[in-house]
Amino acid sequence: MLEAAQEQTLWDLIRLYLELGYIHILPRGLDHILFVAALFLASGKLRDLIWQISAFTLAHTLSLGLAAAGVVTIPGSIVEPVIALTIAFVAIENIVFKEMPRWRVGLVFGFGLVHGLGFAGVLGELGVPETAFLPALFSFNIGVEAGQLSVIALLWLARLGYRRLDWEDGVRRYASIAIGLFGLWWAFDRIFL
Repeated sequence: MLEAAQEQTLWDLIRLYLELGYIHILPRGLDHILFVAALFLASGKLRDLIWQISAFTLAHTLSLGLAAAGVVTIPGSIVEPVIALTIAFVAIENIVFKEMPRWRVGLVFGFGLVHGLGFAGVLGELGVPETAFLPALFSFNIGVEAGQLSVIALLWLARLGYRRLDWEDGVRRYASIAIGLFGLWWAFDRIFL
């Protein structure tokens, strides 16, 4: 991958890393999709969702950049189970609290730092050309953001389409239970299997 990227023009490279970031979320990033879905489920108001997604974006952009630059190095064997636990935690919190807790935005920021390290692991596997490090890094991150915003848009459309459903006690609770179980299973799988 890295050799092909080094032979491309800057605009081709930007397009390539945008696409790679987007694909990392849709369709390949089920764990990140479920994390964003759990954030969406907790947000009764658009303002709450914007705060959470902004905190998540800021945090994972920061840790992705630091990890990709080699400033922070944490093995995937630690990062991946913790990512799974963040998914479970947010989903369980959705079940326990009817309203979004005040600490949720700060918590999501912390979890975003962990997810950024996961994104950095993927970016490290893909390789980043040294001559275009920043454009590749920013393009990948923008692609990730576009993927996450696509997930939110799809969830928002689904919510509008199913207004007759009992959102709070039905969809939110049962979807959060399912997401929480997936997160716990992934944590177990990533630690022990």
